[in-house]
Amino acid sequence: MADKKSAPLPASSGGLMRFFEDETKGFKLDPKIVVSIPISLIAISWIIDLFLAP
Repeated sequence: MADKKSAPLPASSGGLMRFFEDETKGFKLDPKIVVSIPISLIAISWIIDLFLAP
């Protein structure tokens, strides 16, 4: 059982860690902003539909 605890991780997970550690150029946005913008657009469209639709 001690061999199972000290077994190395699969090779595929090491590649994923290296991929996400790479720095890329471009905009850096907070995930809260990325989620809140579409939600607010949906809410605004529902409000417009409720109050301005005949």
